[in-house]
Amino acid sequence: MKTTQTSLSSLLSEIDVQFNGSRPTDVTINDERAYKAIASGGTLAIGKAFMDNWWECEDLASLVARVYLDGDFERKIVAYDEWPLLIKGLFFNLQSRARAYMVAHDHYDIGNDLYQAMLDERMVYTSAMWSGVTTLEAAQEQKLEALCQKMGLKAGDRILDIGCGWGSLMQFAAERYGVMCVGLTVSKEQKALGEERCQGLPVEFVLTDYREYVDETGFDHIVSVEMLEAVGPKNFKTYFNKVHELLKPGGRFVLQTIGLQTPARPAGDLWIDRYIFPNGILPSLSQLESHTRKLFTWEHLENIGPDYDPTLMAWWERFDKAYGELSQRNPKYDQRFYRMWKFYLQSCAGLFRARAVQDWQIVFRKPAS
Repeated sequence: MKTTQTSLSSLLSEIDVQFNGSRPTDVTINDERAYKAIASGGTLAIGKAFMDNWWECEDLASLVARVYLDGDFERKIVAYDEWPLLIKGLFFNLQSRARAYMVAHDHYDIGNDLYQAMLDERMVYTSAMWSGVTTLEAAQEQKLEALCQKMGLKAGDRILDIGCGWGSLMQFAAERYGVMCVGLTVSKEQKALGEERCQGLPVEFVLTDYREYVDETGFDHIVSVEMLEAVGPKNFKTYFNKVHELLKPGGRFVLQTIGLQTPARPAGDLWIDRYIFPNGILPSLSQLESHTRKLFTWEHLENIGPDYDPTLMAWWERFDKAYGELSQRNPKYDQRFYRMWKFYLQSCAGLFRARAVQDWQIVFRKPAS
């Protein structure tokens, strides 16, 4: 154990981090088993040890950013546990129709009370845009407005939102632009609360996988915000063909997706897959280009990845503040859940802070003929 501790201490010194130091980015060891968990490599072992309170870090987001800013260090610590899921992803379709509802059951349906406490008033669970604003509410409204502008909405348009969440974008677009909206979701909880929030508006929620949805009328524009991550490379062709099929000629398709600079691997991060988003895989721009070049014209691309760091930290601050009340009302929000949510939100913030992942808004247009 002493050899492992010494070796890890030397490794951490490469990114100016110490064990049991006094700085916010230092790692505090609460259980000696943490050394073995960290040394074993991989986010699954490291994340589980954090959830079990074997180790702590006050400023976890900054620690993760340091890890990923140093490519050599990241490869030494993080990448060792990926092979089991990679092999599984090579031989199986992790995002098949039969598995499409897993992410709703494991993540989105865990409790609307949690998301109401953590998110802004409109319940937008995707990156905001922070240019010139300082509050989460203003930043999310700015993002919703940007998406509407990129679609080019006008009164009377019929819009499809693939992966609509609680209907925040549909509600905003219906109120501000006078459009009619249909939203697809795999979450019963999102559908129920979304219908309540959008009551009286020309907004329809459909509980279905995108592959199963059929519409004879067609849509003037289609939008999908951070849902592509649940589609998976094996299904990109089916997904984009479905969008093309449902979109009227000349219509715009606005896609917002988290992504990687290099082509996506056949499976995602093991800890995220196990505890947060099962079966998620991030796309790359080259994959998007290869699957859309014959279907759409690329009209615009904007990277809002840097805006995800403050968005995630705003969510963390709201969750942290509301946790005491949440845990009193519902015992499932125990201390292990609290630490899981901290690891999720702050480690993701660190990834975006280090620019290890991106978040793109892309405007496609279907040819008029």
